[in-house]
Formats: sequence, C-alpha cells, structure tokens
Amino acid sequence: MEILKGMHPPAKIHNMKRIIYLIMLFLGLTTFNSTARTIRGSVYGADDKKPIPGVSIFVKGTNIRTSTDLNGQYAVTTKEEKVVLLFSMIGYEFQQVEAKKSNTINIWLQPTKTSLQEVVVMGYQTQRKRVFTASVSTVPGTTLTGKVAGIQIRGAATVLQDRESYKGIIENGFLNPVKEPLSTFAIDVDQASYSNVRRMINQGQLPPKDAVRTEELLNYFHYDLQDPVNQDPVAIHTELSSAPWNPRHRLLRIALKAKTLKTEQLPPSNLVFLLDVSGSMEGPNRLPLVKASMKMLVDQLRPEDHVAIVTYAGTAGLKLGSTSGDQKTKLKEAIDQLEASGSTAGGDGIKMAYQIAREHFIKQGNNRIILATDGDFNVGASSDEDMEKLVANEKNSGISLSVLGFGMGNLKDSKMETIADKGHGNYAYIDNISQARKAMVTEFGSTLFTVAKDVKIQVEFNPGKVQAYRLIGYENRLLAKEDFNNDEKMGGDIGAGHSIMALYEIIPAGLKDNFRNVDPLKYQKPKDDIFNNTSLEIVTVKFRYKNPDSKKSQVQMTTLNDEPTPFSKTTDDFRFASAVAEFGMLLRNSEYKQQSDFTNLIARAKAAKGKDDEGYRTEFISLAENAKLLSKNNDIAMNEK
Repeated sequence: MEILKGMHPPAKIHNMKRIIYLIMLFLGLTTFNSTARTIRGSVYGADDKKPIPGVSIFVKGTNIRTSTDLNGQYAVTTKEEKVVLLFSMIGYEFQQVEAKKSNTINIWLQPTKTSLQEVVVMGYQTQRKRVFTASVSTVPGTTLTGKVAGIQIRGAATVLQDRESYKGIIENGFLNPVKEPLSTFAIDVDQASYSNVRRMINQGQLPPKDAVRTEELLNYFHYDLQDPVNQDPVAIHTELSSAPWNPRHRLLRIALKAKTLKTEQLPPSNLVFLLDVSGSMEGPNRLPLVKASMKMLVDQLRPEDHVAIVTYAGTAGLKLGSTSGDQKTKLKEAIDQLEASGSTAGGDGIKMAYQIAREHFIKQGNNRIILATDGDFNVGASSDEDMEKLVANEKNSGISLSVLGFGMGNLKDSKMETIADKGHGNYAYIDNISQARKAMVTEFGSTLFTVAKDVKIQVEFNPGKVQAYRLIGYENRLLAKEDFNNDEKMGGDIGAGHSIMALYEIIPAGLKDNFRNVDPLKYQKPKDDIFNNTSLEIVTVKFRYKNPDSKKSQVQMTTLNDEPTPFSKTTDDFRFASAVAEFGMLLRNSEYKQQSDFTNLIARAKAAKGKDDEGYRTEFISLAENAKLLSKNNDIAMNEK
C-alpha cells in the first residue's frame, strides 16, 4: 500500500475505496469470463480439405446452435461446464466432439459412403460438388431465383429438387371387431425401407414419412424362432403382452418362421441378372456397388446353378448367355465390363429377362430374375402402372422377380416395390457394401430360394375381449377378407430360413379410451351374446400358403388366450420388435404414437439386444440415437422458424 503513504486520512479513505472497487470489478470480470466460453474453429471436408459452409453445430443438451459461414468458420458461446459439440451436415457423417481446455476446435467431416453429385448454389457462390440427399436443403440469407444446373431456386432458399418417389401410405387405424372381425394381409419379406431410412439418418436428416414402412423395419432383423416340424414349410408363433407406448393397451406379436435349408438342399437355380447400365446409374453408390453385389452373389453359386446377364440402357441386350455357376471368372469379367450411359428402357429389359429365363427354365428349380436398378425408367413402358401390368402378366410363369435398389436422389422406391410385389419376389435397398453382403451372402437362401408362396395371414378378433385393434404397418399389403381363401389372389413369398413379424395393438374390451370415443348407434344395437361369450380366446390366427410348385393352398390355424405375459417377462425378440415398431411410429410422426419416446425405446432395445453376431441390432440402437438427436434439432429449427 505504498501509494497511500503521505496522504491525509480522508484522501487515504477515498483512495482505499477506489482500490477495493477496482479489485471487485476485476474479480467480477474474471468470474464472468470463467463461466462464459466462446469456442471457434473451422469445418473442412476430410476428402478434399476444403471448408464446408452451412454445417449445423449444436451444443449438446442445450438450445444453442449455429452454423458455419461461407468460409467454413463458426463461433459458439456457452456457459456449460462440459461442452459437447454436435456437427451435422447432409452428405457427411455425423460427428460429436468434446471441447476440453482448448477454445479452438477444427473439424474434418467424413463424407458418407453413398453420394449424389450435384452442384448447389449457396449465397453468392457455387458450392463445390458435394454429397446431398434429395430433400429440400436451405441456406439462410440467400435470395436467388431461376434454375442453376437443373436445380430450382425459390425465394430465400436453395432447393435441391426431390426426384425420389415413395408410394403414399395411409396409416392403419383402430378397427371395431364387431364390424370388422377379420384382419387380412399378405406377408412382406422386403427390407428396403430399413436400409433406406438408415441411409438418410446417417446422412443427417430424418426420412420422409412415406419412406418408412414399419413392417420392413421389423422384418430387417433375424428373430430366434423355432423351425417348423414335420414337413411343414412354415411355423407360426404368437406372444401377447402390454404395449410399451401405452401399457393399458395390449401388443400382439405374430411371427412366421420358414424352414432352414442347407446349401446342398437348395434346388438348382436358373438366374437372370437384369442390370441397369443407364446414365442414372453412374456414380460410386450405383453401378460400382451393383458390380460388387453381383460378384458377391456369383461367389455363392454352385456348378448346378446357371446365370445369364441382361443389361439395359437406351435398349436391352444380352450381355452373357446362361453360364454355369462354376465359371466364376467368366461371370465376373462380364460384370466388370459394364459401364453406365444412355437412357433407361427398363420395360424392354424386363421383357427380355423373362424371355431368357423361360428359355432356360428348370422344373422344380429356382427360376428368378434379379433386377438391379434405381428404378428410374424413362423409355417405353415406365410408370408404376405400366410396370405392374408388365410383371403381373408373368405371375403364372413360375419365374420370380426380385429387386435390388441402388442410388439416392432419384430412387424410385414406389416403382421397385411394385415390381417386387407383383413379381413374386423381394425388394432390398443396397446403400453400402455391408448391406450387399447381408443380402447376397448372409441371407443368400432367404433372398433367393422360396419355400412357400402366396402366404397370407387372417386374424379374427373376439369382441368379448377386444374393443378395437390396429395392425402396425402392412398398409400396402392389406387384402379383402374374401381374398384369404381365393387362390387367385397373390400373397407374399417367404424364403428359406426367413422370419416374418407382424404386430397388432389391441384396446381391451371395457377400457375407456380416446381412440374409441364414438357415440352409441341409434338404429342398431349390438347383441349381448357377442360381448358376453365365455371364450378365453382373444384371437384366432390363420395363415395360408402354397408350396413353390403348387397352385393349391394349404391353411394352418392357432388360437391365443387373453393371458398377457408381463412385459418384463417377454422374450428379447418381443421387446426388441416393440422398440423397432415404436421407432417407426416416431419417424412417421404417427397419430397413434401416444407415449412413444426415443429414450425409452433405445433403453429397451439395448436391454433386449440378445445375441447379435452380425451387429445389426447394435447398429439399430446407434441409428435410433442419431434419429433422437436429429429429431431434437428438427424441433429446435421448427420452433425458431
């Protein structure tokens, strides 16, 4: 305190006050600075090391968000002690980084494996070619009009034209068993929706709701079901408990398990690879992935199997005549020579493929066309209706048509689903090499070898036990009740070792529930004996199928009593499937989602993961966690708008 020496007492007091004030001010400022923290940095592409504008950055657990500027730079201020930054950009892998002591954090984002190369106008400059999904992409502060590189620009946002198409889905509602005692549908072994949804979420956006077919999410996974006994090709299994998103409701699981066949038991195959080599298949996630997938399949073939290769672009042509499966080098060389160019005469390609398959038809064999395409047909017959008629004309040919979908941005999901449904085949979407291995190697038998065809399910609900019921998914597979016994009406085909899942949500009789809030009828009264029957049964389940070489169907039946198992005592498969169904309802923003919640379904899936040799259930958990983050970010964005 040397500065106070020699001063009069009043001056000493005055200066002492000033010093104390300055000390307190300094301490206040340092305290403020210790709680508020600004983190700065730049975001680059890991592939080309160039800055990326428009990257969304969120502070985890808060509403704080920002985005990179035109130079890829960002700054975010937060008072959080533990700071975790989330970086999200369409076309790049999602990245999460903990900000420790340093306030400068530079990020290199990895491009996603699937890509759509487009030029996108952002602000007043042209963004370098980059990966984008085909959904609307907006950049704040841009005001441009007109078309640039085929991309429509409107108002204050840049819009990447959406050329993907999905068949509209009107979600199943609750039905009254007094008026609608029977629920009838064809089974669905397709898995395309799951891998397509996975592709979108991994690229940083939630899928459009019509891309989410809940039954295909459910049927993506393997379930631990007992094989059929005796000579039956299919076994049926049921399980009843409460619905986790509304414990007052019941959840009924109906599962089918096809018999498993060893490779040596599989019938000889007459295969035709029908490969789209048009210009729309150019790109790393299209024709190169088709080639890799087809070569994986070639590796599974035996000497008794034969493959022909038909290609189509502006016209269709025979690339390779029917060749024995042991000539793998010859088959792979023909595949390696394929190049993408020209328009897309898909209809002509399908006609030629059927012609080649008929010429080499194997009685009691596996006669199948495998179509690999993005579905973007534009020459000749090309509409969904055209394709449906073309393939339906071959329904009695004994030749199945399976579809492998590739690409993004112009994916014609609706067309490919229609072709597979009408072609007695299955539809899978291949978004990466792991998915190709799943379809072509891991599930080789179930993908290609049918053990039962035209499989249909019909469930009768007891109104004495059931006030209302709802089939979760299968909206595109519903049948009239009369179709169940009509062998002319197609069902779905099930392959060797395949498992199929269907879930019903049930409102128990007597429960007051908002979904059944209907006034009593004036002109008709329900019969008391309908509700007062003494049967303990809640449902009767029937399924009908044909053997692969038969035109006459067979039927099996089982019943289930209204004795629900406590949810905690149900099988891992039941609890995991309930998590997948809840995930589907949240992605669709279903009006029936009720108390559905990402946190709960993720915890349930983790606890019910069970044996997961291939890692698909672990992948689902990660996918749901990413969707949860995207959903929160989407809610924040909507609130800000």
